[in-house]
Amino acid sequence: MIERISPKKTTVGVFAVAHGTYRGQFPGLMDNLLGYHREFVNMLEQNGVEIVDAGIVETSAQGMEAAETLRRGGVSLIFCNMITYATSSVFAPVLCADIAPMVLVALQPRSALDYEKANTFMQLENDNICSVPEFYGVAAKMNRKIHDVIIGKLYGDSRAQAEIAEWCTIAKALNRLHGARIGLMGHVLEAMYDMHTDPTLVYNAFGVHVPLLEIDDLAVEYRKVTEAEVQEQIEIIRREFDMPEPKCDPVTMKLTESDLYEAAKCSAALERLRVAYDLDGLAYFYSGAEGSENRKIASSLIVGNSILIARGIPMCGEYDVKTCLAMMILDAIGIGGSFAELHPFDFDGDCILVGHDGPHHIQLANGKPVLRSLKKYHGKDGSGASVEFNLKTGPFTMLGINQDGNGAFRFIIGEGISNEGPIPATGNTNTRASFAPDTVSFVKEWCMAGPTHHFALGTGRYGSTLVKLGKALGLETIFVGEKNHV
Repeated sequence: MIERISPKKTTVGVFAVAHGTYRGQFPGLMDNLLGYHREFVNMLEQNGVEIVDAGIVETSAQGMEAAETLRRGGVSLIFCNMITYATSSVFAPVLCADIAPMVLVALQPRSALDYEKANTFMQLENDNICSVPEFYGVAAKMNRKIHDVIIGKLYGDSRAQAEIAEWCTIAKALNRLHGARIGLMGHVLEAMYDMHTDPTLVYNAFGVHVPLLEIDDLAVEYRKVTEAEVQEQIEIIRREFDMPEPKCDPVTMKLTESDLYEAAKCSAALERLRVAYDLDGLAYFYSGAEGSENRKIASSLIVGNSILIARGIPMCGEYDVKTCLAMMILDAIGIGGSFAELHPFDFDGDCILVGHDGPHHIQLANGKPVLRSLKKYHGKDGSGASVEFNLKTGPFTMLGINQDGNGAFRFIIGEGISNEGPIPATGNTNTRASFAPDTVSFVKEWCMAGPTHHFALGTGRYGSTLVKLGKALGLETIFVGEKNHV
């Protein structure tokens, strides 16, 4: 029931290619091809994206005009619609303009020629695949990248439609990243070497600006929070969470009224901070002097962070901007994005607990999430309200982002299953995760791929989508368990 913050619109570019010589040779052919192109554009529009259509390109000069149209349109992805044979000179100006990743689409109107009535006109109407090899060959010669080709039928082809939808989803992720602002607040937890990240390299790889904030910036907003704002957040928290009695862990207790109030006030302060600094996400860590206002604030952010994550604003602790990026990506493709790490194995059940002691995407919870008061946060200073839940049962996707020795980012991707079963009542999230071929083998391979110790979790199987997104971003991509290293 938490209202999501509306993302900015995603714009996709499209242009069709044809051989200009055909126009004079076969009257009516171009009119038919234009009709097929309109039907493809209508298909794109069904995927929740806005369209910039540069029309049919038949000459290299028109290709330059199309490139300028697409550049002005601010597109996140370009579909090149192969409506008939075309020379590679007509698409090269768009490819070399390097505006956005390009995907070729060869959708044939007929499932097969009517061989009894076949003629050259009919063949040219269905010659969608003819110049695809030429286009790929020229792209290789120019050291440029075509990211995919979708081959199929224009009508009734569910596989082709699914591939188009997948690329529109990737466009939404690219758009979400471009120009986003993920704040870093406080300081890095210096003992965790894998958390150290250069904000300049983040911008270079993802187009995401990283404002550097102080805990005092949040404290300023905290002092502005009104009682009405606090009560509004308390109402949201009571509606969205259960607050049960503690079980066997002496660290936990039933959520106290003081922890509830403080969590609500900090949630309101976080919303003020988001607006004040135009944030699309936040990663933070801060300890502070015992008894200080700053420590009190930093210890009470988990609930507010979880609410903002559910609204589409990724938030994570331990200053982990890389996993914040991963959470943003999973949210952009519509599968959530919860903050997680590896917890103890259940060797008897061939599974492992995955979760964390911090903010989470509560809309992915299997049932109503739980709030508990923690007398202390293990491994960190402070105490307060914390979130506990199990991920929805069924398939899930995990995305880790790390860097190599030269600072280049890489995607590390995996897929598993969230299973029914008990989790410890520790005020932390935990999911009973299992993997193929067996959980130990998968976890070993995951660790050896060189991730950070955090990753983002989302529902459903989207590993192949993330591989394509990684390629579109120009990143090394490792699909653990699939032997897919790009």
